Amino acid sequence: MRPLEIIIVGAGIGGLTAAIALQQQGHRIQLFDRVPELTPAGSAISVWSNGVKVLKALGLGDAMAAVSGDMRTMSYSDRDGHLLTRFSLEPLYIEVNQPACPIARTTLQRILLEAAGEHNLTLGVSCESAIQTEHGVTAYFSDGSQREADLLIAADGTHSRLRNLVARQDIPRHYCGYVNWNGRVPATPDLAPLTEWAQFVGDHKRVSLMPMGNDQFYFFFDVPLPTGTPNERTLYREELAKHFQGWALPVQRLIERLDPATVARVEIHDIEPLESLVNGRIVLLGDSAHAMAPDLGQGGCQAMEDAWVLMNCLAQHEDDLAAALRAYDIARVERAGTIVTRARKRAETTHGHDPVATQAWYRELTHETGEGIMAGISKTILGGPLG
Repeated sequence: MRPLEIIIVGAGIGGLTAAIALQQQGHRIQLFDRVPELTPAGSAISVWSNGVKVLKALGLGDAMAAVSGDMRTMSYSDRDGHLLTRFSLEPLYIEVNQPACPIARTTLQRILLEAAGEHNLTLGVSCESAIQTEHGVTAYFSDGSQREADLLIAADGTHSRLRNLVARQDIPRHYCGYVNWNGRVPATPDLAPLTEWAQFVGDHKRVSLMPMGNDQFYFFFDVPLPTGTPNERTLYREELAKHFQGWALPVQRLIERLDPATVARVEIHDIEPLESLVNGRIVLLGDSAHAMAPDLGQGGCQAMEDAWVLMNCLAQHEDDLAAALRAYDIARVERAGTIVTRARKRAETTHGHDPVATQAWYRELTHETGEGIMAGISKTILGGPLG
């Protein structure tokens, strides 16, 4: 295939991974993002094994391993701190042949941006619209400029401006029913074991501590709340103290130690699975294609999978862009849509959408050996393009 001129709108995880993959294939990339400065949303990301495999295949494995967290065990405790289950993740890592790599989003973004090449990136402009013909696509930007290309990749996130254009209809975002506060704190054993993903659950709420490298824990708090509740940064500590009053001592310590200035507070949304991710020469990738609840930890990983599959479809269908994009669509629609649906169901169970089901899950955790949880994670990982 001759080198293609490709515009990528969005320089998040998906857009940067796509830029790396497609440049390695010889294509010419122009990256654009509407923000004036790249500041990743959220403090960290749990890159599960399917995502790590993509990054390793792109030559970034050593860079990832050097700065990610060492997560060896997983536990659930109730709101009072009584242990429900604890198990080693080693059987999972052996089965899927790759450990997970929890990592700071800023660190991951730096690794990806260095590999993609900052010279390819233009910040502070958004893609407002696009018009395509049989021979190409023209993207129109907020600064009045326009660019022509063979292919336009819309990797512009959960608030994608190009999603409706590809879907040919308005795609509303769906509120998943809970608010997430997340950030990072120094990793200390009085919060959780240093190599353990520790979670506390109760009252349809959840608290999580995960090793993310650099001697830090990535933390988050989930609370079911109506959409549109007040978001006042100076009150985060007081707000969390109220929501988690009486919870276990590690949870109280975490609230005391967090820095509200560095905490993100997010109302969690997803979208319904799309029937197609392609419209002519415009293709959706990452959250623009399949925004999902974070309850399976797969949002970033699915964006990485998108990039890898798109690269390979272009390679397998040389000189036939339409066939390559059809192959991408077939490969990604069902895979990503299934994970969107599973993540929503997991969120509903965790956060009390059906209180009876949530209480049943709490009881199940007291008998969990790890086999059931790891089987679900393994199914997700091994269903990816690199197995």
